[in-house]
Order: sequence, then structure tokens, then C-alpha cells
Amino acid sequence: MATHGLPTWPWTDVEIESLPPPETLLLEAMRRWACAARRGLPPMNACRLPLVAEEVAEAAYPLDGVLRVRGRHAFTIACPLHGRLVGDEPALLLAFSLAQRGPRREALAAFLRLLPPAGAYTAMGYAITLGMAFRRAGLLLSNPLR
Repeated sequence: MATHGLPTWPWTDVEIESLPPPETLLLEAMRRWACAARRGLPPMNACRLPLVAEEVAEAAYPLDGVLRVRGRHAFTIACPLHGRLVGDEPALLLAFSLAQRGPRREALAAFLRLLPPAGAYTAMGYAITLGMAFRRAGLLLSNPLR
């Protein structure tokens, strides 16, 4: 599957304050997960706290699943206090947004930019589950195709 032709994500290297609230929540959960994983702590427990505050705690498990897919070669995710998007964060936000709001083939292509095919397919299942949990809580990620 070709991964070229996907939209350019408008949030590459932007300040966190400029993100919409659902993306900010997802980013905080991802960053807490990554920080805990680097310290050797249980990452799913760390990412659950901001999700519980927004009544979307069930999104912690699928987020954990996506972030574990890469195994030892973790995604490049900053610490929670970093003021800008860095590394794989914009690409992950794009993939999650496409899984919730866009055509599934584009979401799969976004994950294929980050993962080998087997990992991308695994991440898709988790990302769709996360998107459904966010939608049930009234949190809609931005539609990147508009």
C-alpha cells in the first residue's frame, strides 16, 4: 500500500496550546505513557490519569496497545512538559484522527509510515477502539481531510 499522498499534518512542530482539546488530551496521555515507560514504571497506569479526568478511561488500554506495538524501538515522544510537538507525535495524532474520522485506508497508510505492515494492522484495531471511546465521550479529533 502506498503511503505517499497523505495530507500534510498542520501540527508539525507547533505549540501544544494551539491544539484542540481532544488532541491535547491524547497527546498528554501519550506523553505520560512514554515517560513512565522510560522510567520502567507501568505506562498504562500513567496514561490513564488524564483520560479518567475527561471520563474516557477506557481509551487507556487501546492507547497502550498502539504504543507497545513498536516493541523495543519506541516511538519518539517527548516528556509531558515539552511545549511543542516533536518526533512521532504529529504522525501518531494524524493516524488516530484518521482512524476516528477518516477512511480506514488512510489511517492504515498513516500507521504504515510508522510501523511495519503487521504492526500497522495491529495498531489499527487499537486506534479504532480508542477513536470509538473518544467519540462516546463526545471527544472528536480533528478531521485531517478537511
